[in-house]
Amino acid sequence: MRFLATFTYHQALSCLFPGAIFLILATSEMITIPGLYRYDFIFLLCILVQVLMITSKMETWDEVKVILLFHIIGLALELFKVQMGSWSYPEEAWSKIGGVPLYSGFMYASVASYLCQAWRRLHVDLHQWPFQMSTWLLGAAIYVNFFTHHFFYDLRWVLILWLLWHFRHTWVFFKVNDQKWRLPLTISFLLIGFFVWIAENIATFFGAWQYPHQEQGWSIVELGKISSWALLVIISFLIVAQLKFVKKSHYTSSPSVDETQHTI
Repeated sequence: MRFLATFTYHQALSCLFPGAIFLILATSEMITIPGLYRYDFIFLLCILVQVLMITSKMETWDEVKVILLFHIIGLALELFKVQMGSWSYPEEAWSKIGGVPLYSGFMYASVASYLCQAWRRLHVDLHQWPFQMSTWLLGAAIYVNFFTHHFFYDLRWVLILWLLWHFRHTWVFFKVNDQKWRLPLTISFLLIGFFVWIAENIATFFGAWQYPHQEQGWSIVELGKISSWALLVIISFLIVAQLKFVKKSHYTSSPSVDETQHTI
């Protein structure tokens, strides 16, 4: 019980940025500001939240750099997907480029914020992380497939098999109440992808964006999107993990085997 309470507390703190975005989306549905489009209102509040996260030192400058990288990666994907008709942002706004409101970058950045915060709060460590170059190649292949599957075969299931093989020996170690716990990395990917899919349903309900099947009214996002979100989260995790390793002068191994560990 104490484990669950502490784990939930740290998860809640790590979700401050995503939680703030959901609150902003819900609030923007209920109020109207004359002369200010809803998407612009969301964008301004997202900037305010980011500033507060920095000034309150909830996020470090290193984490802000990672979040900025996700803004760029996310906006590039958004611009392409909107042009291809995968989803749309039907409302008017001044802060739209190529049909994409700039606040959309914060939704991707919030995933990076969660990963960075949870990593720090739970003292995350990785055991048997694969050779870094092969991991970069896997991450790049997953990201490129989000673009190329519109023109060629969708290789997501090939990439998932590659992923399962690549990380078959990798474990995530984290600490709660001075006790070390471990979880297979591939399972953590799936769990995070599932919860992001739930978040996506909430976001589309509040009109953050719209899939073609939701044009006549909101309906649940298809379950197949879990694989897409899991892969997107994997890209996020790989970048954060790789940057963590790059920052270190040398590879730090996982906790020694004589320490008490708990498997989830």
